[in-house]
Amino acid sequence: MIKKENTAFVFPGQGAQCPGMGLDIFKSSVEAEKIFKKAELLRPGTIKQCFEGTKEELSLTQNTQPCIFTVDVAMANACQQSGIEAGAYAGFSLGELAALHVASAFEFENAFNLICHRANLMSRSASENPGVMYAVLGLEDYIIEAVCKSIGDCYPVNYNCPGQIVVACRDNYEEAFMTEIRNVNGRARKLAVSGAFHSPFMKMSSDELRRYLENVAFNEPVVPVYSNKTACPYNGLHEDEKKHILAMQLSSPVLWKNIISRMIADGIDTFIEVGPGKVLCGLISKINPNVRVYHAMDFLSKGE
Repeated sequence: MIKKENTAFVFPGQGAQCPGMGLDIFKSSVEAEKIFKKAELLRPGTIKQCFEGTKEELSLTQNTQPCIFTVDVAMANACQQSGIEAGAYAGFSLGELAALHVASAFEFENAFNLICHRANLMSRSASENPGVMYAVLGLEDYIIEAVCKSIGDCYPVNYNCPGQIVVACRDNYEEAFMTEIRNVNGRARKLAVSGAFHSPFMKMSSDELRRYLENVAFNEPVVPVYSNKTACPYNGLHEDEKKHILAMQLSSPVLWKNIISRMIADGIDTFIEVGPGKVLCGLISKINPNVRVYHAMDFLSKGE
């Protein structure tokens, strides 16, 4: 039995996109359909990109972020319509914006426009500061951190789970980075992203997003929403501090491993991934194999 107080919704971010995403929930849920139509009014072409966009089209940051946000929120609304509730939320990178909206911290229009602005800023920073990202496997955190420090302009940016960290570096440092990873018996896989996200290369985006947030209301979330930057809930913080933390997320590491561990320590024993793909399900199972992990469609596809 799923108990709200022990359950968390987790919202995926960039990298979870896939052609046709959200079509099944659009067809089966009235509440999900409403979300897609709201997004379409604010950004014409969003529905077509989600359902018919190519892999290449969906990989562009300015398309990826609003599309994934829409699917995340649509699926969460479908869950709630079906009586599936959670007592805490967390989102990976852009998924954090979906989590905050579903927790009523932002109105839909404000959240969607914020996502679109965020995506454009990150795309611009990526063009001005070319970089790459690698998923590094099989090494302890401290070893990867030492490798990055020895190279310079190379940063651990996503602490995903034990034995998996994503690193961002300048594109002309790729060879040096790969050589050092091989020297310490690690493995690295290049990610299909357009920039070195969650690193100091995104500082301009972070600063500009903070200025943008000055004119956006950031309400107290109705359930705890855990921050990528601090691994702690936003709840109880002053509005200015919440805005600062959210803006800093762009140029700071995603502490996913710490977030999930903190949520478990706070009493969460069931996680439901709400959005395209099952990346977060896999990461959470590696962080703690004793918790229950589901995807929203495990329930919605059965009509529960």
